[in-house]
Amino acid sequence: MDFKFVHNNINVFDLQKSLAFYDKALGLKEVRRINAPDDSFIIVYLSDNQTNHRLELTWLRDRTEPYDLGDNEIHIAFTTQHYQEAHQLHQQMECICFENEAMGIYFIEDPDGYWVEILPER
Repeated sequence: MDFKFVHNNINVFDLQKSLAFYDKALGLKEVRRINAPDDSFIIVYLSDNQTNHRLELTWLRDRTEPYDLGDNEIHIAFTTQHYQEAHQLHQQMECICFENEAMGIYFIEDPDGYWVEILPER
């Protein structure tokens, strides 16, 4: 059997805020949207336009409070050829939540508290 990654899903509290964040912070663009017939949910797939992997954002209409991410030990990761420029952008956005200079990586935090690891392309 062969398996390949298709997407990762995260639930978001404020879809517009999350879409704006992922566009500005990582350049991810919407490539597909599913609206529930009863408007109870919206699913949006984001792409980096370089790989086939997608980030799926799910918004639930009846959600009344932000998600509890527990210890938040789960994250997604991105590489970039423009690590210093990315770091400067994320500093300006004030979304860097952890840096490990010894490893040459840092993490940004999205509007829902999910962490995204940023690595230089090696």
